[in-house]
Amino acid sequence: MATTALVDPATGLTQAQLAARHGLRVAGERPSLVEYSRRLWAYRHFIAAYANAKLVASYSNAKLGQLWQVLTPLTNAAVYYLIFGVVLDQKSIPNFIAYLTTGLFIFNFTQSAVLAGTQSISSNLGLIRALHFPRASLPLSTTVTQFQQLLASMVVLIGIVLVTGEPLTWQWLLLVPALLLQAGFNAGVVLLVARLGSKSSDLKQVMPFIMRTWMYGSGVLYSVSLFERLPGWATTLVQYNPLLVYIELARYSLLEEAPLLNESLTQLWLVAAGWTLVAGIGGFIYFWRGEQEYGRG
Repeated sequence: MATTALVDPATGLTQAQLAARHGLRVAGERPSLVEYSRRLWAYRHFIAAYANAKLVASYSNAKLGQLWQVLTPLTNAAVYYLIFGVVLDQKSIPNFIAYLTTGLFIFNFTQSAVLAGTQSISSNLGLIRALHFPRASLPLSTTVTQFQQLLASMVVLIGIVLVTGEPLTWQWLLLVPALLLQAGFNAGVVLLVARLGSKSSDLKQVMPFIMRTWMYGSGVLYSVSLFERLPGWATTLVQYNPLLVYIELARYSLLEEAPLLNESLTQLWLVAAGWTLVAGIGGFIYFWRGEQEYGRG
């Protein structure tokens, strides 16, 4: 049976027509992509402030406070070096300490952002239901928080690289665009998992296993030359692994003799930029399409 639209007897217009005449819209209506981007830009100061607050709060209960931004990556590097550098004795890689820590810190940037981003919507439902703002502000603030922690990690990494004998060269400047490209990639992936995590609370239980598998496929803990033993198609697939690409760019920037799976530097930069564009734009559009869903149910 068809539903009859209610008509205002005074004007002879339906409710929808009346609303359109007076400029009324559905509460929480999703704006256009351009308008959404404009609103998000207007909230850039909120994103930065919220990211800073989360960073400070994460260490507020620890006696050493924000010193853990340096101690955490340093401790992780020491543990992995003990296992892979001393026990497994990776002699085939020149300056394995710097090689390992570079891969570990670069990978951890993405891993931390993704794991935190998975819960960026589901853990802020009170804020979402109480206030009206672009919901993308929350996962993006997570990315900013992790980028701030990365900067602290880079201080530790540069110290390790210098102490282990690597020379300071102009090539180190390439680390800056490499990290910025990775940050753009992370933002897109975080937006993607934020929407997925808002739909399924079980995703946060699965993501650590996904990230661990991704780490083993990114040459973080061992020489990437091991991937050359794979069948041709598998080696090609690994070469386009975005995290492997960002790690290789960082190693190329800081280390003189780092083994690279892809010997074409131009191709590395093109693949890195491509992943940043695909993940950044795709993740943003995917998240925007679910803007009306967040905080409901």
